[in-house]
Amino acid sequence: MNHRDAPERNKSDAAHADAFARLRALLSGAAQRAPALARQLEGVEIASLKSLVDLARVPVRRKSELMELQEAIPPFGGLAATEPAHLKRLLVSPGPIFEPEGHGADWWGVAPALRAAGFRAGDIVLNCFSYHLTPGGHIMESGAHALGCAVIPAGTGNTEQQIEAIRHLRPSAYCGTPDFLKILIDKAHETGSDISSIRHAMVSGAALPASLRAELQSHGIKVRQAYATADLGMIAYEAEGEDGLLQEGLVVNEGIILEIVTPGTGDPVAPGKVGEIVVTRLNADYPLLRFATGDLSAFVPDSANGRIKGWLGRADQTAKVKGMFVHPSQIAEVGKRHPELGILRLVIRRTGEQDVMILRAETASQRAELSEAVAVTLQAATKLRGAVELVAPGSLPNDGRVIADERPVG
Repeated sequence: MNHRDAPERNKSDAAHADAFARLRALLSGAAQRAPALARQLEGVEIASLKSLVDLARVPVRRKSELMELQEAIPPFGGLAATEPAHLKRLLVSPGPIFEPEGHGADWWGVAPALRAAGFRAGDIVLNCFSYHLTPGGHIMESGAHALGCAVIPAGTGNTEQQIEAIRHLRPSAYCGTPDFLKILIDKAHETGSDISSIRHAMVSGAALPASLRAELQSHGIKVRQAYATADLGMIAYEAEGEDGLLQEGLVVNEGIILEIVTPGTGDPVAPGKVGEIVVTRLNADYPLLRFATGDLSAFVPDSANGRIKGWLGRADQTAKVKGMFVHPSQIAEVGKRHPELGILRLVIRRTGEQDVMILRAETASQRAELSEAVAVTLQAATKLRGAVELVAPGSLPNDGRVIADERPVG
């Protein structure tokens, strides 16, 4: 398929009817093997699901519910239709939230996004998403393999070793966060290393401001971004139009039925209005139905619901930092481990094209030892480093806000 045809083909009447036919067939079999899915469908005739209006009668399932569901019905909360022993991988994301990966080519639906970013068969891809427990590395690798690319499973960190691998193996493409690509470029410049073989990049997991995109592309790298999650795989991605120019927003991926709803509800918003992204994934192993991501977006006007404007913030207080979700519950855990702390607020900012976390904590003690201990606990709870500022009691607003994301949008 030509990726430039994606918006029109995905949203044509025939494709729309085909998507709902696939959904009905999938649910008819999966509901018998996934008890939580069956409960979600109570009172709804599967045979009646023929349009978005029909689908809106199904209650949403929120990402924030997954930890509780999975604790009650391990390992996947009664949402997976395939037994764990018959899956390819059992994965773990921060939270913890557990995700399945099934067998089959491009199980996460990534190949169309990579193709749109200019990846082709025969490319060597430096994959800098994490392979340790979390799905990120496997998500991108599956799409690269489906396209016929070789993959360097680089993961995160080890910058000097990665520079040496690039110099020797000459990858033509990069997958990872935009922040880490900049780190690699800066390190290569510092050491006089040649990494000019990289000509294409698919970035995700962190913001791509216009300034950072321009800087990366000034090094001869065509940069395209995608919106993917560990639960749903590839949701939407940047693509070019028939004129060869980058289209506004992100193309909704194949195998996805995407809705924009009023946050906290399952009610569709008016056309063009910002709301919460709700996704139904047509996947036989893990058929998430009306899954509320907590992310905000809107459909691009006149795109026939084929494109969304990209990530416009969070409907809840969960934030994504350097490709990892940070939950209010993780910040609460820091407080539990240090009872001398009062109100906590995690501030997320953008400094030098990097995500930065600062945990502000009310306490009567200003001991450096306490600040250091809290920083260690913060990293253990979130798997991310952050600074700690101890402030006097009463310094922080008593408004119930745990995570303050102060990064610019767009």
